[in-house]
Amino acid sequence: MLKLTGGSLAALGLTAAGCGSGSGSGDGSVTIRYAWWGSDDRAKRINQSIALFEKKYPKVKVKTDFQPYADFWKKFNTQASGGNPPDVFQNAIGFLRKYDEKNVLLDLREQVKAGNLRLDGFRAGLEKFGEIDGKLLGVPVGSNSMALVIDRKLFAEVGITPRPGWTWGEFQAALAKIRDTQGRAGDSGMYGVMYLYDLHLRQHGKAFFTQDGLGFTEADLTDWWTRGYAGVRSGVHAAPGKVAQARPKSAVTAELAASEFTWDNFAIRYTAEGKSEYGLAPIPTTDGKRTGQYLGSLMLSGSKRTKHPREVAQFIDFMVHDPEVATIMGFDRGVPATTAQYEAFKPTDPVARQIAAYEQQLVDSGVLETITPHPAGADVCEAAFLRLAEEMALGKRSVPDAVKQYFTESKTALGS
Repeated sequence: MLKLTGGSLAALGLTAAGCGSGSGSGDGSVTIRYAWWGSDDRAKRINQSIALFEKKYPKVKVKTDFQPYADFWKKFNTQASGGNPPDVFQNAIGFLRKYDEKNVLLDLREQVKAGNLRLDGFRAGLEKFGEIDGKLLGVPVGSNSMALVIDRKLFAEVGITPRPGWTWGEFQAALAKIRDTQGRAGDSGMYGVMYLYDLHLRQHGKAFFTQDGLGFTEADLTDWWTRGYAGVRSGVHAAPGKVAQARPKSAVTAELAASEFTWDNFAIRYTAEGKSEYGLAPIPTTDGKRTGQYLGSLMLSGSKRTKHPREVAQFIDFMVHDPEVATIMGFDRGVPATTAQYEAFKPTDPVARQIAAYEQQLVDSGVLETITPHPAGADVCEAAFLRLAEEMALGKRSVPDAVKQYFTESKTALGS
């Protein structure tokens, strides 16, 4: 689900080759391989955390490998197909069933029973986030939720203050007012954000995914993309060609749009990129109450082929529970998933404080729901959704053609 892709391709401590995962030596020490995606800054923070782990567990050495998001999964697929995946790796909800069906993921339940991995002390039920069919396939390291990032100065200039419970109608009126008074699109292009569409569906008693496939109809998606196409043509949504040209910069910080739906912990990026002041606004609702939101998370998973499941579990436990790790990682992977880490890191940065307050408000208000199940192939569905939505918005495909093609590709990906 979460795509932090910045940074160079320089690898830090390339993974060890060989048959099977991990290695051992005559003095009883072992080496495990840890891989993740992200930026150079994330790599720096993770390597500092690993240094602490190796100090606490001197007989466990950790070899590391990191890549940008797309490159990570290309390499991981190659390793998994060859029977040599890393012992422990960063994971996301959209990949759990896929790699479980490929017999890649370690069920960590046995390590919990053995006392090598704790599931107590997690915030807001996050310890259940990596549970699939009774198996524990991932452990959360941080939480996030969908939010609307806004240019606060611009919203203030037009007198718009988004509040919890505001409706989609009020949201659309706000976008039109911004377009008409500021000469800027109100939104960057919400029609291509799969996880936002999931929330919209959930507000109507449906969901993007069921356990076995798609949870919506061609008519549902036709309605969503028809409104998206109309928004592009009216200037309420930013011109998709200009948005593409601005990448990797956000449409908001490139001053093409006043707002953008994304994960709340990405808000830090906007302050670094842009010249204005940016903040988090609530998700619009259908009935003034239900947002459909849930807490998502990056996770750590283990390889079923690892020779060192105990050490893998100890490493995961350390990375999600140790308070000092929280002070190093900050909100890089979301708001810390465990209470111990959440309380250990007190952000001083205004944007980080906003992120923490935003998630706390979601917890306190009781709007959070259980995440929609993600079947094997969900990652392919997400990529197709983004691509076809952009082709539709650019006028390269009609709405009916884009919808038909999406269902064709999704059914193939999901085996349905």
